[in-house]
Parts: sequence; C-alpha cells; structure tokens
Amino acid sequence: MRARPGRGWHHPPRLRDLLAKPAGVRFFLGYAFLLLGAIGLSLRWVVDQAISAPVSPIGVVVMCLLAFTIFTTTLVLQRKQASLTMARLLSTLTVPAVILALLAAQPLFAALAAALATALFWGLSRPAVTAWLSEP
Repeated sequence: MRARPGRGWHHPPRLRDLLAKPAGVRFFLGYAFLLLGAIGLSLRWVVDQAISAPVSPIGVVVMCLLAFTIFTTTLVLQRKQASLTMARLLSTLTVPAVILALLAAQPLFAALAAALATALFWGLSRPAVTAWLSEP
C-alpha cells in the first residue's frame, strides 16, 4: 500500500471493508473459515465412507454442517439480522469440543476450546455486532 500525496494512507476497498467490521464479526468469520477448512480436510474420509454405503450418517452430518456453515457465513457477509442467531448457533459447536477433550484427558485442548467458545460468545454478544448486522 502506498500513501497518496495529500490524502493520507490509502487502504484497498476489501481491506477497508474488513477493518470496518466489528472484532466479534471478524473473529467469527475466522472461526467459520477454519471450520470450512476442517470440513474440507475431512471430505476424503466422507467420500471413502460413501463408497461402501451410498448414504452414511457421518456423510449426512458433514454435508449438513457444510451447508449451514456456508449459509451462515454468507448471511454474515451480507450483514443480515438473521445471521446473528445462526452465528451463535454455529458457535455452539465449540461446547462439545470442550466435553470431548475432557473425556479424552486432553486438558490443554479443552482449555483452548473453552477459550475459543468464550471469545466467540462474548464477541457475538457485543452491541457493535448487533448494530452492524442490521440488514433485514
């Protein structure tokens, strides 16, 4: 990026849009894209399951999660009011991660998942997020 003479620092439009989002929305979008990446990495295993059975329960769950994540992320990027509830619902996936980590005797992972859950729920409950997601 370069400074324009007499106009100060210039940000490209996409970066300006990203910086205009509240921190809770940016954090949720990072979480959603990480979730999409994890789903993408698991698709090879899901396809292997589909070879032995045309409809597998894990395949149905993964495809529903993929569709819900993409739909929620799209609504958040469009600043729709309904996306706040859906983003909170998608953030609840961190709660089973904490429980499973504790059952697997992985306290560090449980602490990280709990911190992620706390940051997501706290960030999405901020008034700035509610005001930013204002499109009907």
